[in-house]
Amino acid sequence: MTELLIDRETYETHAVNIGTQQKSADMAQFIQEVRADGLYMLDIDITDSRIRAISQFLNRYNAANIMVVSARQYGQRPARKFAEAIGANASVGRFIPGSLTNPALRSYVEPDMLFVTDPAADQQALREAVSSGLPIVGICDANNNLRNVDLALPANNKGRKSLSLLYWVLAREVLKARGETTDEAWAEAQDLEDWESTF
Repeated sequence: MTELLIDRETYETHAVNIGTQQKSADMAQFIQEVRADGLYMLDIDITDSRIRAISQFLNRYNAANIMVVSARQYGQRPARKFAEAIGANASVGRFIPGSLTNPALRSYVEPDMLFVTDPAADQQALREAVSSGLPIVGICDANNNLRNVDLALPANNKGRKSLSLLYWVLAREVLKARGETTDEAWAEAQDLEDWESTF
């Protein structure tokens, strides 16, 4: 059993493993149990190993050609901070239709891959990435479907604390794989609470 990237308790207190009351057939493989209140609980061990796999995957690309999107309010600040930390582009808030497909738009970009905070909320970006043939990584909750997601990170993609922790750890792991930080240096430089969405 590999040691987790952060302790299990931190994952749990940030509600990373608390899914929704509906589950999709696609996500059944990542669900550990159903709580008495009907919430599907995601498997922390799988989430943790996926964070490792995704950080390696992201490092195959030039960071400047990675596009991180989040229409979800709670994902906007962490997605932006994640993009800044690894040197990627971020599109948070409303995604302007055509940003990946219409060169006439000012918002037009040509990324090599797309990272979505929630495949359902970020549907417009997802559709455009699919039609452009881009690989797609997504944070997927118990109710998401994976039809257009190439690499899923099973986790709570609706909670403020969950999203801030996920993006914080992902950024750390991407930079560690590049040899640009250590756990200690990252924790000193990046206060996790600062990644949480504030309005």
